Amino acid sequence: MESNEMPTFGNLQGVKVVAVGSAIAGPFVGTLFAEQGADVIYAESTLAPDMFRMFGDVFTVEHRNQRAIALDVPSPEGKEILARLLSGCDVLVENSKGGTWAKWGLTDEALWEINPKLVIAHISGFGQTGDPNYVKRGSYDPIGQAFSGFMAINGEPEPAPPYAVKPFTGDYFTALTAAWASVAALYRTRETGIGESIDIAQYECLARIQGNFLTEGVNFGKQPPRMGNKDLISATESIQKCKDGNYVMTGLGGAATLKRVEALWGLADDPDFAEMHTVILKKDKARAEKFVKANRDFCQSHTAEEVDRILNEHNIPCSVVMTYDMMLTNPQYQARETITEWYDPITKRMVKGVGPIPKFKNNPSQIYRGGSTYGMDNEDVLSELGFSEAEIQDFYDKKIIKK
Repeated sequence: MESNEMPTFGNLQGVKVVAVGSAIAGPFVGTLFAEQGADVIYAESTLAPDMFRMFGDVFTVEHRNQRAIALDVPSPEGKEILARLLSGCDVLVENSKGGTWAKWGLTDEALWEINPKLVIAHISGFGQTGDPNYVKRGSYDPIGQAFSGFMAINGEPEPAPPYAVKPFTGDYFTALTAAWASVAALYRTRETGIGESIDIAQYECLARIQGNFLTEGVNFGKQPPRMGNKDLISATESIQKCKDGNYVMTGLGGAATLKRVEALWGLADDPDFAEMHTVILKKDKARAEKFVKANRDFCQSHTAEEVDRILNEHNIPCSVVMTYDMMLTNPQYQARETITEWYDPITKRMVKGVGPIPKFKNNPSQIYRGGSTYGMDNEDVLSELGFSEAEIQDFYDKKIIKK
């Protein structure tokens, strides 16, 4: 696909992005840009295809709307191609071990020699600076979860081991962080004409989203025990198994909510519930015991769908724990077109997945193409950069580009 064949839409139309890397975090940043109309070129390694190609249809989701080339970036010819790409580019997103690009001679300063307005997003497990023994380490999603402290607070209580939250939580949250940071830098760069370099460490992104767990730990030395779905102080088990074997998640907190649910469950006139309360605490003893039993009995005597309907009719927060088959028939999923479909060039069929989010009113996102086959746009991209057919063939012969 050539750039003039791309549809025009979204709030990022006219923005050009080059994404270099593999797996999830870096390419997902590119897709977020591409869904809002940016021209995103994904440079896949010639050493091996992206490992995410082995994970079924997910590659066509996380690379949709992107044009793709397979490029040996650190080779002399690869650097020449990269330089031409970046000369007319707004954002470069790369994910690799810390220091990799500097080792290739592609420091920020060298890249700014090519394009002084370039926004550079470096995504790595441990960052571009710090203790050299950590900077050079490789990382995958569960490594980031472990090092960030995120894993230590997730899972069932001892003696069960800590739990890596699925699927690829650290990678996706790192990508979201990198995307907003890139847009923030791009906004400033367009005002000043001066580029920016962003150092996104996966473990720091996960450390940032631990709320009161982390602040209690680093300020007062309190390491919260793993508790699974239970709570440290609340007696309420929010997840309940229902009569049909499905589960519901309830939000039973706040004075008004508790008053409504206690009336529904026949507890309103019980003296143990007369005193105003906003949480059912474990230390509440008789009140806690009665409430927990009423909650369990109610859920076990109804299907998950019935529990969901009845509680929400009484303005009590509740949701069925959705499975994928439920999503396809759920009226809210259908009304918002949360699950959509598009053509996948890799498998040559229509595939389903989550549509672009969030939803923009005036400049909505689009999906106009699924993830590409390996090196699918080599010729189109390189010809746009001014390389001749003979030069492109020479790149193939030297394995600088591949299909």
